[in-house]
Amino acid sequence: MQEPENGEGEGAATAEVQVNEQPNALIACKVPEEVFTARHLKDQFEALFRQFDASASFQFFKSFRRVRINFTDALAAAEARVKLHKSDFNGKEMRLYFAQSVHIGSPRLEPPKPEKQFLISPPASPPVGWEQSQDATPVINYDLLCAVSKLGPGEQYELHTGTTTTPSVIVHVCEDDSSGGEEETEGGKRARPKIIQTRRPDYAPSVKQ
Repeated sequence: MQEPENGEGEGAATAEVQVNEQPNALIACKVPEEVFTARHLKDQFEALFRQFDASASFQFFKSFRRVRINFTDALAAAEARVKLHKSDFNGKEMRLYFAQSVHIGSPRLEPPKPEKQFLISPPASPPVGWEQSQDATPVINYDLLCAVSKLGPGEQYELHTGTTTTPSVIVHVCEDDSSGGEEETEGGKRARPKIIQTRRPDYAPSVKQ
């Protein structure tokens, strides 16, 4: 038995793979509306494609005016497309296109990957290895607290000494005026200040009766 040459064998294998990858279904667009309602036109339409494959099946989509023709192999679909594309049927041009097959990989919808779940707010579950961080100990500046405690009412404290190019920063402590506006009673308690209500403006009608 004679073995095929390397070039011929590889070419035949490649051609076979390409034929198998071709879609085995066609989509007929702009199909006349009479095909979906009249039985005899529907039979004539199906007869056009059954001459290429007697086992061809049809799916009619009236709302889109499209028909999907399913063949048993890709060669029959390609032959029907070459001979019937832009052909006349019932006085109108018929256009055929290969149906694109989409490989999903799984018949069920898979959940998102775990590393993407933390983007959901709130997250369904923390990522693997996630640990809650401990709050840092607050930093207390005791020197600043000591300096502020030494200040009295009316005094000032220079935080930054000014130069020829930068101003100085000085903190002025307000005087204690908490007793202003309050009067002491005989018992030593301060009376609550009286709140004066805002006077309502005079009403002036804009339209005279």
